[in-house]
Amino acid sequence: MRIGLIGTGRIGSFHAAALSRHPEAGSLLLADAVPARAAALADRLGATAAPTVDAVFTWGVDAVVIACATAGHAEYITRAARAGLPVFCEKPVAPDLAGTLAALAEVAGVGGTLQLGFMRRFDPGYRTARELVRSGALGRLHTVRTMTADPAPPPAGYLESSGGLFRDCLVHDFDMVRWVTGQEVVEVFATGSDAGPAVFRQAGDVDTGAAVLRLAGGALVTSTGTRCNGAGYDVRMELAGELDQVSAGLDDRTPIASTEPLGPPPASKPWTGFLERFAAAYEAELDAFVRLVRGEGDNPCDGREGLHALRIAEACELSRREHRPVLLTEVPAGPPGR
Repeated sequence: MRIGLIGTGRIGSFHAAALSRHPEAGSLLLADAVPARAAALADRLGATAAPTVDAVFTWGVDAVVIACATAGHAEYITRAARAGLPVFCEKPVAPDLAGTLAALAEVAGVGGTLQLGFMRRFDPGYRTARELVRSGALGRLHTVRTMTADPAPPPAGYLESSGGLFRDCLVHDFDMVRWVTGQEVVEVFATGSDAGPAVFRQAGDVDTGAAVLRLAGGALVTSTGTRCNGAGYDVRMELAGELDQVSAGLDDRTPIASTEPLGPPPASKPWTGFLERFAAAYEAELDAFVRLVRGEGDNPCDGREGLHALRIAEACELSRREHRPVLLTEVPAGPPGR
């Protein structure tokens, strides 16, 4: 199997290294908007560097992995689908809802295969939480709490094109809410604060946000996020039911200290970022993609799943801007007229 990978920045380099170790992945063709960057990575991994991104679609690959900047995702998804190539793409499908709907329509129109990169679906803690909820071990679920806290703000240039805290960061939490609970979000109320670094105000974004989500089954969800958690990278999900409650993401590296005399000691080596915390999950999702391409497994996260999470994020952003509750029915689920 020959895989073409587009984008050799931080996440692209990680994916390329993982695929280079995969026993079934075969050879790699690496491409980047900056050809020298792809060439340097190819030299380190023993892969082949393409002179242009276009070469990925003309040099005979069996599948495509998209890890470039968000602005290019929809174009390359569409090109891969039209070429009959299975494609794995880092979230999001596109920078906005309209672009997402258009790209998914293209994939559906040709019967293409798209796996979207929501890596938390492959994390053991979240998978166990899902099994416990679905088995009924927690009883009737009444409360869910999610949190994503980055240790430091991303670069200003990234913020300007990220889509904002809810679309870029908390969209992972929204995917987990649906995937773990098996319930749809029906209404949201969200707010945010830009009282931190000035770069967020300049980008029209917030550095901290919070949302209350109401699920179809009646459970309430609180989702909070921040880009300014100096203690370290902290991603957790708590699920409380009438019989029991559990937490995913709580371990000896979680960057939180107890003030109780008999509480656990502070983490000696807090998580530093998402690549370290979810390294095994990233490799597992790529393994799932390789198996999908080989016809040995089902698609664990298709484009429609990504759309569901994005619609929740869109509803939260609308709620934040207009200071009101927003029903999910207010956010389009398909092209106008459908």
